[in-house]
Amino acid sequence: MESKELNISPVGRVEGDLDVKVYMEGGVVTRAHTQAAMFRGFEKIMQGKDPQSGLIVTPRICGICGGSHLYCASSALDTAWKTQLSPNALLLRAIGQATETIQSIPRWFYAIFATDMANKKFASKPLYQEVVKRFAAYVGTSFQKGVTASGRPVEVYALFGGQWPHSSYMVPGGVMCAPTLKDITRAHAIMNQFRNDWLEPVWLGCSIERYLQVKSWDDLMAWVDENESQRNSDLGLFIRASLEFGLDTFGQGVGKYLAFGTYLHKDRYNRPTIEARNDALISAGGFYDGENYHALDHMQVSEHVQHTWFKDHAPLHPWEEPIPTPVETSTILTETDFDGKYSWSKSPRYMEHAAEAGPLSRVIMAANPANLEHQNRDPLFGDIMKEKGPSVFTRTLARMHEAPRIYEYINEWLGQIDLDAEFYIKPEERDGKGWGATEAARGALAHWIEIKNGVIENYQVVAPTTWNVGPNDGEGKPGPIEAALEGTEIEDAHDPVEVGMVARSFDSCLVCTVHAHDAKDEKELARFKL
Repeated sequence: MESKELNISPVGRVEGDLDVKVYMEGGVVTRAHTQAAMFRGFEKIMQGKDPQSGLIVTPRICGICGGSHLYCASSALDTAWKTQLSPNALLLRAIGQATETIQSIPRWFYAIFATDMANKKFASKPLYQEVVKRFAAYVGTSFQKGVTASGRPVEVYALFGGQWPHSSYMVPGGVMCAPTLKDITRAHAIMNQFRNDWLEPVWLGCSIERYLQVKSWDDLMAWVDENESQRNSDLGLFIRASLEFGLDTFGQGVGKYLAFGTYLHKDRYNRPTIEARNDALISAGGFYDGENYHALDHMQVSEHVQHTWFKDHAPLHPWEEPIPTPVETSTILTETDFDGKYSWSKSPRYMEHAAEAGPLSRVIMAANPANLEHQNRDPLFGDIMKEKGPSVFTRTLARMHEAPRIYEYINEWLGQIDLDAEFYIKPEERDGKGWGATEAARGALAHWIEIKNGVIENYQVVAPTTWNVGPNDGEGKPGPIEAALEGTEIEDAHDPVEVGMVARSFDSCLVCTVHAHDAKDEKELARFKL
């Protein structure tokens, strides 16, 4: 049988340089390696700095989910300094986190993922022309509507955070803003515009309330065929086309799922501790091993560096890890030794398992029957996983499914803000260890901090893409995207769109590469890698 290797660089679209090497036999991927070709190095920047410098520095890690890093930086100091948080502070932090996540949903779908469905690979399918008409990059009839609508929620973020991206309004002890009634009213109006411009008429074809009645795979298929409005909505088209195109047949992954959870209840986390966090979450966290749910314990996290361009050490919990020390690299894909070190990404493990992070993990946690009354309880994806299993389709559907629920949360929380109550309680600085975590749009994100003699002794960040794009660990077990690529059939080796669809269903995001162009002749002037 013919063996072939493909070196694809870059796979990422807009958000950084993910490179992939796949080995194929008979057109089917037998093994894959992912390569993060950039050095981040924020941990080195933080060492020796004032503990609060994380509030300024870490939101710059990413221009899309900087608010999530701010959320983690603030929370890590809350647990280290044993702060007090008012209900208003918890509400405004949750609103910031939710608006940043929901803005990413239509932007990611139309600009990053759905354009691949307009690839010529699917040209023989009956729904292809309709998919091209709506989802083709830039010219699709839904493309601009979705991307434009994605700007509305971050207007709400900017109302409370002063700006988006790169705000610093969340601080240990609360938030640095006290909104007025005009701000709350305006926030409601902006979110209503998001609902009226895109979420209901374009994406759902029905009311949010009707869609949230869907509780099983059979319910969902009945919802699609319920009327023409829902059948011809963008969600209805996505579901019908995905099944017709076979997106439910590849991209399975490691079959284990991790979510740190997010949105802390306004009355259940006023004295933040790591131990009390699980029960205070509204969007529950946890680990699902494919059969059983496990309560989240951040001490089960470790990172492998055997295949990372860092100086070797044993797998360690982030509090115990040394600041990463780079070693000699070869980031040219064709010259990389994939038996040795081959990526800037570490290999995080939970209970020593590779685990997928992201929206699919979150909706699986929402289906946990043990969730508390105040937590998100949604059985839909528990049933979809039994009926369909994980795939490019299931992963993408999970992310889009979150939009109506998050919209409802934002409106609910805006109505709970008490304008006459406090938003900030000054904390007392002290040495110690802290942990802050959340769910960025792409999945589980956490910061670990150790403060000694009033400055940062150690700071470690594990981002969702690190979980998903990480290389083999010390035992040779592949990362989630590497595993998801195995078994994928590549129809045209000169246009391996299937590889891109698998990687983009995880929304692999490796920002940091800067290119400079002359605006007149579009000539590249220089290229920098940070």
